[in-house]
Amino acid sequence: MKIAFGVDPGGLELRAGVLEHLRAMGHEVVEVGTTDQENVVPYMIVGRNVAEKVTGGECDRGVVMCGTGMGISIATNKNKGARCALCESWYAARESRIVNDANIIALGGTTTSLRMACEMIDVFMKTEWGQGLPEFRVQRIKNGAKDLATYEDEQFGK
Repeated sequence: MKIAFGVDPGGLELRAGVLEHLRAMGHEVVEVGTTDQENVVPYMIVGRNVAEKVTGGECDRGVVMCGTGMGISIATNKNKGARCALCESWYAARESRIVNDANIIALGGTTTSLRMACEMIDVFMKTEWGQGLPEFRVQRIKNGAKDLATYEDEQFGK
């Protein structure tokens, strides 16, 4: 899987370990954020960069991190088509894929251990949208997503 990856300075502590883990799991990583304290990219730019890679089709999914994950998840979701889920457990990561078809996971670089970050990312990458849901729920969610896309077009343009 091709993964768009970006952190702001709050995610630097986990950056190297998460990148190593993603690559060890066989993912191709496109890095578009802060790489060290000398080359800082603000969270709102990182969120936009990752969202553009995912929604533009260059990458399959994305991972973003800031200090708590809150700011970067909000910024990422300002981009049309981005469905960024701030996760603090593997259960939330799994459910964000099954129910919400999240395409980007946000994590807190100062609130999450490396082990937990890697576990959440693994379940996020392996879980398919709608996995295990009854067909009527899948259809209801699909219809809701179409309505939301129409609303986005009306509010923000195509």
